[in-house]
Amino acid sequence: MCLGIPGQIVEIVDHENLLARVDVAGVRREINIACIVDDAHPPEACVGDWVLMHVGFAMSRIDEAEARKTLALLDQLGEVEAELATMRASEAPT
Repeated sequence: MCLGIPGQIVEIVDHENLLARVDVAGVRREINIACIVDDAHPPEACVGDWVLMHVGFAMSRIDEAEARKTLALLDQLGEVEAELATMRASEAPT
């Protein structure tokens, strides 16, 4: 099953390559934000955004309430821990 995991962008780490650091339940990793930036919403505007991410890419921006509901649902399904374990294995240095 393919999951989109909600996370919050906490930092832009590479403007040129559109890489940001995202936090998911305390686990941080780098993701590509190319799919969510444009002239109206440049990389620096993404800090603080909640995003739905999959395989290292932010697929879309979502609001915080939706992110929290999705994380709670995934937690109930037992999917969050498996995904967090995978993310911890590739966690970005702080």
